[in-house]
Amino acid sequence: MKIAFVLNGEQKTMDVRPEKRLLDFLREDLHLTGAKEGCGEGECGACTVIIDGRAEHACLTMTGQIDGCDVLTIEGLEKDGELDALQKAFIEYSAFQCGFCTPGMIMSAKALLMENPHPSDEEITRAIAGNICRCTGYSQIKAAIRSVAEGGQTDCSAKGGL
Repeated sequence: MKIAFVLNGEQKTMDVRPEKRLLDFLREDLHLTGAKEGCGEGECGACTVIIDGRAEHACLTMTGQIDGCDVLTIEGLEKDGELDALQKAFIEYSAFQCGFCTPGMIMSAKALLMENPHPSDEEITRAIAGNICRCTGYSQIKAAIRSVAEGGQTDCSAKGGL
């Protein structure tokens, strides 16, 4: 099947197996390895990408479904060697430990901030609820997201509190 889609801001037209999972297509065919295989059931969020402005699980999305869509992966956040504000905040707030969940967590947060640049604490919690992190306890993650929502202030002395 020939599909046309936008990937990280670049128009693509490709022949694909429509039944192939988007996660496998990204990792194996396009060599974009930021999205991770966690549970394979849409429960952990490690494979989260943004499709047409919404956080979606790449393990549950078939490649044929992205025809005509705009797909954003963690690799697409960096522009001209400059990390996205969320990526910078995750570093500054030590919002990761092993890093396995980090790309999916960032993409869930990015989708939230694209839709609502100034979310409440409850909205932040709800937006990342589909992402499992077994290392951090979530407080640094929420603080990093909050710092970007508050205008990019990444004062590390304000950690925690959500």
